[in-house]
Amino acid sequence: MRILLSNDDGYFSPGIEALAQALADLGEVVVVAPEQNRSGASNSLTLDRPLSLKRSANGFYFVNGTPTDCVHLAVTGMLDSLPDIIVSGINHGANMGDDTIYSGTVAAATEGYLLGIPSIAISLNGFEGKNFATAGRVARELVERFIRQPISEPILLNVNVPDIPHAALKGHEVTRLGRRHKAEPVVKTISPRNETVYWVGAAGAAADAGPGTDFNAIERGFVSITPLQIDLTHAAQISSIQRWMA
Repeated sequence: MRILLSNDDGYFSPGIEALAQALADLGEVVVVAPEQNRSGASNSLTLDRPLSLKRSANGFYFVNGTPTDCVHLAVTGMLDSLPDIIVSGINHGANMGDDTIYSGTVAAATEGYLLGIPSIAISLNGFEGKNFATAGRVARELVERFIRQPISEPILLNVNVPDIPHAALKGHEVTRLGRRHKAEPVVKTISPRNETVYWVGAAGAAADAGPGTDFNAIERGFVSITPLQIDLTHAAQISSIQRWMA
């Protein structure tokens, strides 16, 4: 079993260290992650400059680019053979609902999926980060299940784990993405150079968090597992737009 790991928090983050430790004895594990924190990078590729690949003292590889760069470089240029599965994370903070559009963690897994490799993005809910080991164990359980029961069709799973001890988990639920309210307004401040600058505001509260959503599962202490797809076509509008254009 060949396992490629990446993330968006950087190769030095506690989340990817916990993930590598959790999966170490399941096969050949290779880590290729960003040189620095690239949270919110989404699916961006670096096209305006070359990328460099370096190896840290702990054996992890790091790239001066985005999470998508890391997976793309690893799969299309670095590795001698394709990984059997890609796992991205463990993100320090949830990636639920609309977060998935911006998430570099989800983007790394998405790039693997687009390259034809089963991929999982895994995130630890909240920002205290007390239980990375719980999310690591969940990731291991999912990879072990994949080894026992390979899925014939391409899969992209977005997994969120409550920040609680593993024994306290209520189980897992297969969910859909919820929705958030719009984000908080940007925060306007003055820089030390007396320039007006703006910080992007916090994500909004959950608007659609009913039964069946990722928000609801996490709130009740369950691991949320959401299968994603990358087809942006609004199929229901094709006929109406055809009539509009006639």
